[in-house]
Amino acid sequence: MTVTTAPAVQVQGVRRQFAGSRRSGGRVALDGFDLTVAEGEFLCLLGPSGCGKSTLLDLLAGFSEPDGGAVLVGGEPVSGPGPDRGVLFQTPMLFPWLTALDNVLYGPRARGALDDETRERARELLHTVGLGDAVDAYPHELSGGMRHRVAFARVLVNRPRLLLMDEPFGALDAITRVALQRFLLELWQRDRTTIVFVTHDVEEAVLLGDRVCVMSGSPGRTRAVIDVDLPRPRSIDDTETLPFVQLKRRVRQALEKEHA
Repeated sequence: MTVTTAPAVQVQGVRRQFAGSRRSGGRVALDGFDLTVAEGEFLCLLGPSGCGKSTLLDLLAGFSEPDGGAVLVGGEPVSGPGPDRGVLFQTPMLFPWLTALDNVLYGPRARGALDDETRERARELLHTVGLGDAVDAYPHELSGGMRHRVAFARVLVNRPRLLLMDEPFGALDAITRVALQRFLLELWQRDRTTIVFVTHDVEEAVLLGDRVCVMSGSPGRTRAVIDVDLPRPRSIDDTETLPFVQLKRRVRQALEKEHA
């Protein structure tokens, strides 16, 4: 007997409309949007501002509901937020009154799932992200890159099956951004957590992703899905190779067709 595993993510014919004035009728962010993400895949979402990338992540996270269509994670309809889906935003959103360690432990403590094993896992994660000596530091004592690493650890302590990342490196300086891209690639290579990653940066999408989903302008639909057939592990040095440059050009052309 053949056993089939449901995709990590299935988005089927999704429509999401935001309320507006009686005259405008509201804004349609997504309309007839389809997407499938395999278990362990790193998928990057790329598209113009306002095309519905963040709206899609909100639907997957359970922060909002579609007006039509279906959103499934692990074969089950999304009915609200849950620890099985970790979300990372452009701003780390740490609690300023909590130490790095207590920020990481916030989720398990809120769910009543805090035990010695979880405390040890939190410390191990902070060590993994390079903050083993900063467990008692408060957010204002940490650099921007360090705060992002605490946010990573806070999400990972819940052992999510799906990681949703909304332009997490968009506000960082170039050096910190490269360092965190390298860190994320190493983390994904080790754990193979399914990731849906929103970005405006073509080079970042090709560097990180297994596939790049190029979205159309509002209302958002799938314009093209491009396989990133470049070997792993990857590094920033790969961005100067001919295969990388050619693939980046192909993704950019798909984006430019949207504006043509």
